[in-house]
Amino acid sequence: MRLKFLFVVFVVFVSTSFATELPGRGARILWTTYEAENMRTNGMVMGPTYNPYRVETESSGQRCVKLSVKKQFVEFTATVTANTLVIRYSLPDSKQGNGQTATLGVYKNGKLNQQKKITSRFAWLYGKYPFSNNLNGGTPRHFFDETRLSGIQVKKGDVIRIQRDDQEGDEAAYCTIDLADLENVDLPLKALSSSISITDPSIAVPVNGDYTEAFNKCISKAVETGRSVWIPAGVFKISGDIILPANIQINGAGMWYSQLVGDDQLYADPNKRVRLVGRGSNIHLADFAITGNLNYRSDKEANDGIVGSYGTNSTISRIWVEHTKVGMWIENSSNLKVAGCRLRNTMADGINFCVGMNSSTIENCTARGTGDDCFAIWPAVFSKQEFAPGHNIIKNCTGQLPFLANGAAIYGGDSNEIANCSFADICQGSAILLSTTFPTENGDKTVNNNFKGVTTIQNCEIKTSGGFDHEWDWRAAIEICLDKRSISGLAIKDIKVSNSLSNALSVITKQDNVKAVRLSNASLHNINIVRYGIAAKDKHALYISTDAKGQLTIINSKISAIENKSPNFSLSNLSK
Repeated sequence: MRLKFLFVVFVVFVSTSFATELPGRGARILWTTYEAENMRTNGMVMGPTYNPYRVETESSGQRCVKLSVKKQFVEFTATVTANTLVIRYSLPDSKQGNGQTATLGVYKNGKLNQQKKITSRFAWLYGKYPFSNNLNGGTPRHFFDETRLSGIQVKKGDVIRIQRDDQEGDEAAYCTIDLADLENVDLPLKALSSSISITDPSIAVPVNGDYTEAFNKCISKAVETGRSVWIPAGVFKISGDIILPANIQINGAGMWYSQLVGDDQLYADPNKRVRLVGRGSNIHLADFAITGNLNYRSDKEANDGIVGSYGTNSTISRIWVEHTKVGMWIENSSNLKVAGCRLRNTMADGINFCVGMNSSTIENCTARGTGDDCFAIWPAVFSKQEFAPGHNIIKNCTGQLPFLANGAAIYGGDSNEIANCSFADICQGSAILLSTTFPTENGDKTVNNNFKGVTTIQNCEIKTSGGFDHEWDWRAAIEICLDKRSISGLAIKDIKVSNSLSNALSVITKQDNVKAVRLSNASLHNINIVRYGIAAKDKHALYISTDAKGQLTIINSKISAIENKSPNFSLSNLSK
């Protein structure tokens, strides 16, 4: 592993709230974000700093506030009415690698509203991918977690203080605050008149507070009677697979009200986790949360979260997934629509459209603190594909702060697209990656899902991205990675890249895979780059690596510094 310029001090800039996203770019954000470094505080403001193994780097805008002793605080004046609060925080790990605890007090206008116990159990990983919980592995990452509070009743003008109120038994030597989100959540939704509740004792009763069997029996009864399934407001323990057959509809009272949670005592068993498994068409899920208890990553184990095949014409709407391996890992679906979902603090991807995904959409979703790509399209071949991969789109989505990998990535397929998206603080990879690193063809090459048609990236805004990947060195904010196969047919247009950590755009080829791999039929149109290389020296607005082959056409773009290291790569500049 090569490490270059691991500690570089940023020039100061202010990370903007998600509430100020440009129209048409990014998800529709229902909360207002307050950055800790802009709050009043008697703690220590840290950053901006870039070092992939420091807490500041994983902070929004690479700045945060450290509260080192009891009664230190951050506070802000609310600019909106709200009834819920999310706090993104970091505590130190324990020597055993299983976390420490602290208590935060939330005060409104000087009076205690509530106290919340927080933990670093679900944070801190060490060593090389896929990482471990062993401190001896060194090179730490994944410093942050989040906590949710409801019932706070904030009015515009109220002063909200977040203070260290440590209680007996709390071990943490400090608490670092990154940001706080205020949101005004509507009243709980009501059940459809024809629905069957998972709490209906005539269907099934929970076993020791575990609703796994009751949930599955409700689904069977709903399919039999043509009714829907209802998850009422409440917290429901799940310790096994919830199987979703064709023609099932499952609704909750809202992502802040209806919550499926993993059993903390059983979660070490991969078969005892919260996992909703699609096995049919016309499946519709909406308005609930899934909270796991996973604090490590093992790619040998099955994913928890929302997984499986959703056939044709299914929908997944307004679901919050947190502390699982992935948010959603979807296969063999056509015309699937995933909309309005929140992916937070997962060990791997936020949403991955994998085997056999066709004409499906990820729209108006947000991802923060994921352990791999926020959003990905990977037409893999490790299982049989039911649909020809392609024509999928990631649109109007917002990705921020993964502790590994990228904001959005496409690894092949026919005419996929990323449009109208916003990415910020992608400090361990690219905001947008187009790559042939992962396999997309089978052994006898009867199935080949490499890039084809025209892959389109358009109308996206990228801030403070293009960070240090421990296996790839510095990534560009937008990177075209010709690793094992060529890429043909690529249109990147109407993009703004600002404060890129390294190169703003790059075309790279791994030196051991040069062969006949090349880029063709590719263009950059109306690209606006504002500052680059703020965390690494000798970077460029556009960089072409030494072994790259192919061509790229530049049209009407503001790309001030181009470095083409390859004699076998041509640039055609048609800018006016």
